[in-house]
Amino acid sequence: MTSTLQTPRPESGASPIASSLRGRQLPRWVPPALTAAAVLLALVGVFGPVGAWLVLVGWCVAAVIPIWSLAVEGSRKAMDRLVTLLVSTAFAITLFPLGSILATVVSRGAPVLSSEFFTYSMRNIVGEGGGIYHALMGTLLITAAAAAISIPIGLFTAIYLIEYGDGTRLAGWIRFLVDVMTGIPSIVAGLFAYALFVIFFGPGVRMGVGGAVALSVLMIPVVVRSCEEMLKLVPNELREASYALGVPKWRTIVKVVLPTALAGIVTGVTLAIARVIGETAPLLVIAGLTDSVNFNLFDGRMATLPVFTYFSIIVPGVPPGPSIERAWGAALVLLIIVMLLNLAARLVSYFFSPKGER
Repeated sequence: MTSTLQTPRPESGASPIASSLRGRQLPRWVPPALTAAAVLLALVGVFGPVGAWLVLVGWCVAAVIPIWSLAVEGSRKAMDRLVTLLVSTAFAITLFPLGSILATVVSRGAPVLSSEFFTYSMRNIVGEGGGIYHALMGTLLITAAAAAISIPIGLFTAIYLIEYGDGTRLAGWIRFLVDVMTGIPSIVAGLFAYALFVIFFGPGVRMGVGGAVALSVLMIPVVVRSCEEMLKLVPNELREASYALGVPKWRTIVKVVLPTALAGIVTGVTLAIARVIGETAPLLVIAGLTDSVNFNLFDGRMATLPVFTYFSIIVPGVPPGPSIERAWGAALVLLIIVMLLNLAARLVSYFFSPKGER
């Protein structure tokens, strides 16, 4: 008896068995060609003079792939291609604001960067000239002071939660308060620091150390959470082996637990610094603004890059052009600092993590 089952014709260069397992497929050039056409149309619509309707046309071109796949390959493969299209579209939508911000800040801020821009302050400067030296130094000093306050408190809190207080009611309350602190608005941190320093120095106080305290309120919960998660990843077998050798608990933490989690801890701390270095609202309240260089955190106002950028836009002066250009330059410098901190966190995580996790 002759079988009525017919094997699909194999593609050129493919074995009959592999072809029968795959079934009918779209030509290999169809998905990449239509995807490239859709991307090209979308880019022209976004960055060209045509308009947003061309972006929609590009997405419709990409939508031809799952429709064509439904007719040729069947519903399972068509659904796979449809989900791939939706995920890729969501990724492109998410990536567009980031790319737009980077392109705008770089195009507007790069022409302003110069040696004078980095080495001069705004003291006695009206109109063109001047730079961000005073704001750059203020940002670095305040952020360093905030890190000096936050890192010990956050790290010791995480050690207590994992090594000493795990399962206790106090540890549960600490975790709850850390979660609450993670979500507080930054302006509240500035008001807290202002209210604290008013008690000792009176109304109208403006100090760089106050800005460091405000930033530390925002930074501590991030450090606690990141360090806690890294300490959780340390295998209990390492602790038990150390205890079996008669090593005290504190020495086990210092010599075994912390070195094992060092890469993750440093990465979390670096990302916490990058998270607070661009805060504006708390520094507006407690650190203030000045046109002169101030290296003393405990005496007078201290300028920072976010606050300098804010006032350069809000109060540009006459003529406004140079002030707005300096604002874009300061924004670009701040963006570069944040990107370098994130890059440093990635490098530390790679080079100091165990070899099996790279």
